[in-house]
Amino acid sequence: MGSKTRSNNANHGHSNSGFVPDDGSAREKSAFVIELVEKRPSSAGGKDIQDYDPYQHREVSHPTTNNETLIHLLKGSLGTGILAMPMAFYHAGYIVGSVGTIFIGLLCTYCIHMLIKVEYEMCKRKKVPSLNYPAVAEAALSDGPGWCRVVAPHIVHVINTFLLIYQLGTCCVYVVFVSSNIKSIVDYYTEEPTDVRLFMLIILLPLILINWVRNLKYLAPFSTIANFITLISFGIILYYIFREPISFEGLVPVGKLRDFPLFFGTVLFALEAIGVILPLENEMKTPKAFGGPIGVLNKAMILIVTLYVGMGLFGYVNYGSDVLGSITLNLPSSEILAQSVKGMLAFAIYITHGLACYVAIDITWNDYIFKRFSESPRKIFWEYVTRTMLVLVTFLLAVAIPNLELFISLFGALCLSALGLAFPAWMQTACYWNERKGAQKVMMVLKNVVIALIGVVGLVVGTYTSISDIIATFFEEGGEGHH
Repeated sequence: MGSKTRSNNANHGHSNSGFVPDDGSAREKSAFVIELVEKRPSSAGGKDIQDYDPYQHREVSHPTTNNETLIHLLKGSLGTGILAMPMAFYHAGYIVGSVGTIFIGLLCTYCIHMLIKVEYEMCKRKKVPSLNYPAVAEAALSDGPGWCRVVAPHIVHVINTFLLIYQLGTCCVYVVFVSSNIKSIVDYYTEEPTDVRLFMLIILLPLILINWVRNLKYLAPFSTIANFITLISFGIILYYIFREPISFEGLVPVGKLRDFPLFFGTVLFALEAIGVILPLENEMKTPKAFGGPIGVLNKAMILIVTLYVGMGLFGYVNYGSDVLGSITLNLPSSEILAQSVKGMLAFAIYITHGLACYVAIDITWNDYIFKRFSESPRKIFWEYVTRTMLVLVTFLLAVAIPNLELFISLFGALCLSALGLAFPAWMQTACYWNERKGAQKVMMVLKNVVIALIGVVGLVVGTYTSISDIIATFFEEGGEGHH
């Protein structure tokens, strides 16, 4: 965030929008302000680059401690994704699910380490304190081989598109999650089950209103309440999962190959807090402690992967083939405790919708639309129109296909295999293209080609599988197939 002052376009709308990144999840926002750093001629040669340490030049108003960063990182990864893990294990089988989650967890962690190292290296070369994701990509590709330099100016828009689709996708998942859980409570008390779309319509106005909050500072206390609620709810869900004796009877150790991409997408969706990584690292008091063998990132990822395997494995063991897109929907609807979990999590995720949509609003408004209205006396009016339209887009998508698990695996496979796996591998290759020689370079290129291939295959196959399933669901009883 320190380099915001150097940004060519940071002045177009951040001052008047009243954006105050205050709470940890608000820091996510700063990842998406494109900071195009002026390419300064380093006349002093290579020696000067070695002397410049970006960490020494960061001016952060409220630097976070290592533990605070760890908590923000956990918070970024413990949302609707973990509640979909039992469904992912149902697709993969319990052995493939456990091993696969650990493997994908390791791969994601490795790619995040690559991203942080590339950011540090590019900050040194450009002599700036910090860079965000799109800026790191542009800077790294500008130092790569010829064809990368050609792509470099456009990569910002490509990454912004992926980030936008991912953020809007997350908001879609949130709309389906909140309405499905409310439906699950209400259906118990009514004679006839109500269509889930009716609940989406009921929560539409509150969703639009929460996204009219232009200053994140006002959402921060709600975010704290949401975290507290989430923790209590997770405790109750674990109580339900372990209430029954564990038995592996009738469960599949290895799932169908056709369903594996759905598992891959769901785990990626759940694991990847790629949007929060750089801003969190940029806000730290001791950023060196973020990476490293026993750094904040590794501690967080070990905890997260353990929780995911636990929730996925035991959720699947308990509910078997009856498992639903969110484990909350499997809880017994007749018990008040189970109803309260559904209600509490619906509320918590509703609050988080404001934070998730915030990033999408920031990219769309500040980076693209604001320029058209910067002179207009009605620019505030147009900002509210933009905010409302984005909420409507997520709402309409959710109404068209109210299917939680397919949405989660679609957006995980589509966006996160690119942002979390393929792009960091590409960025590292370009960053060190002219630095490394001989066998070291060959090994780096080979390793990154493998990672990028996993990302691209995951993206193509995962997206294809999810979309074909969504189409099948859509035509099956007009979209009522699963719920």
